[in-house]
Amino acid sequence: MTVTLTIAQAGPALTIQDMGRPGWRAQGLTKGGAADPVAVYEGAALLGQSPDLAAIEMTGTGGTFTADADIRIALTGATMAASIDGDAIVWNASHMLPAGAKLTIGGTTGGTYGYLHVGGGIASDTLLGARASHLSAGLGQPLAAGDALPLGADKSRETGLQLPRDGRFDGGTVRVVASMQTDHFTPEERQRFETTAFTRDPRANRMGVRM
Repeated sequence: MTVTLTIAQAGPALTIQDMGRPGWRAQGLTKGGAADPVAVYEGAALLGQSPDLAAIEMTGTGGTFTADADIRIALTGATMAASIDGDAIVWNASHMLPAGAKLTIGGTTGGTYGYLHVGGGIASDTLLGARASHLSAGLGQPLAAGDALPLGADKSRETGLQLPRDGRFDGGTVRVVASMQTDHFTPEERQRFETTAFTRDPRANRMGVRM
C-alpha cells in the first residue's frame, strides 16, 4: 500500500523540489531544483537516504500536513516554527510523524526556504528525469490544500538525529567579480557601483533578490 502525505493547509509557495534537471540547458531549460541544495543534503543525512529524493520546499512559511501511516520526517533550511499535534519539535532534526497526527509548520525566523523531507522521498511523477517543480518553465505546479502526495518506500525507522544550526542564514559578504558585460559600463559607473551601499529589498523570488 502506498503511503500518502496530505496537505491540509498550504502556505503561499510550496513546491516539490529535488536536485533539478542538469543537461537540458541547450534546449533552453535551466537546471532548477532546490533553492538551498545544502538543505537537501542535510535532510538526506538526517534520514540516512539519498539526496536525490524529492522534498517539499516551503517559501517563507509552511502549512499543515498529515500522513495515513507512521512516517519519518526531517526539517532543514530556514528555521520555521514547527509542532506535531501542538507539541513543538526541533528544527534541523528528524522526527516520527504518527499516522493521523497534525504537523504544523509556521513562518521563518531566519532565512527564506525551509524543507520538509520524508522517509523514502516524495514519489510524484518524474518530468524530464526529475520531480522538481520548475514553474517558470511550466513543469509542476505549486502545492495546494487537499493535495495527497505518494511517498517512496522508507528503508529505515531511525529518528532523533540533529544537526547544528548553520550560519548561512546570518548574512555575509557578497563578492563581485568582473565578467563578460563589465566593459559595457563606464569606469565612472563601475566606481559608483563599488562605492554604493546596497540593502536587501523584501522583493525576491527563486530567480533573484532585489537590492
